[in-house]
Amino acid sequence: MNENGTRSGKAGMWRGPMAVAAIGLAAVTILATDLDTSRSVAAGPEAMPPPPTQYLPSISDMMIATIQPRHERLWQAGQDGNWEFAGYELKNLKGAFNRLGHAHPTEHDISFPEMIASVTDQPFKQLDSAVKSRDSAAFARAYADLTDACNSCHQALNHGMVAIRVPSRTSPSDLNTSTGTPN
Repeated sequence: MNENGTRSGKAGMWRGPMAVAAIGLAAVTILATDLDTSRSVAAGPEAMPPPPTQYLPSISDMMIATIQPRHERLWQAGQDGNWEFAGYELKNLKGAFNRLGHAHPTEHDISFPEMIASVTDQPFKQLDSAVKSRDSAAFARAYADLTDACNSCHQALNHGMVAIRVPSRTSPSDLNTSTGTPN
């Protein structure tokens, strides 16, 4: 150290310029940040990017992607006497309807979760009982009741052209695309 309290030699020579460079870099960074912020504020809220939106599938999307396939698989499991799989699909179908009601709490000024519950609760209870007792005839009746309940909901929401039917062994789907009433 010299008499001024600073280091002498090569190490001391670099300390001053390095400190100045670091302070200068920090100042430039702060100014650039402030300038960018002031531009955003001066430009107004329209200059801000819109917040990201989350995708919410429509009722129709959820019906076709989750409800309808589970409805068909439930029927197939009952036809095959695969009661374990029927119980699994019944639980999945109930959950899918529950998620649908949460995602779309109202439809045509109607509480959608309440509407779903009012038409599915009884058929779901009957299906659960039929699956647990492994009763094919009771399962067929309860499945037909659930299918009728689906169609009553479609009618109430002015979507009567969407007619669901009990699948047949020859039909590839439970969706009835022919004109007229469900089979």
